[in-house]
Amino acid sequence: MREAPFPHVSSRRAAIHGFGAHHCNGGMCEVPMKTQGEIEATVCAGIARFEQEYMGRGPKDIHAYLIGDLLIVRLKGVLTVAEQQLVASLPAEKGRDLLKQVRIHLVETARPVMESIIQDVTGSRVVSLHHDISTVTGEEVVLFTLANSPIVREQGNRG
Repeated sequence: MREAPFPHVSSRRAAIHGFGAHHCNGGMCEVPMKTQGEIEATVCAGIARFEQEYMGRGPKDIHAYLIGDLLIVRLKGVLTVAEQQLVASLPAEKGRDLLKQVRIHLVETARPVMESIIQDVTGSRVVSLHHDISTVTGEEVVLFTLANSPIVREQGNRG
């Protein structure tokens, strides 16, 4: 059996934080129906927790935007002090390129964990993930393309 790439993100912890295994069929999973705002807020909480545990610090600000089968997560203030020092101490292009290479590698390594968070929240499988970070503003953007648009309930209807 292959060891999980991130043993600190256990299924027990996932269940405690509101993420858990749901019955999945194809690209869709059965999850309790949420409003769009609830989905976006839960994605923000999950990704912020992931950033804190995996990257070593959480964002200063985070917003998620669900638009059909696209989920955009915008994080502000994500650079660590060490990353800020690295960018400041090297020529602009070299520092930027080095930081982006490291972040790309970290995101690709952690991709299964991020995809699991998104699938558990939205009920839809992640088809692709796109990522970029600005070394000038410290802003990070993650775009998830989902297999299907999540089914959302209307605001005000409990059910």
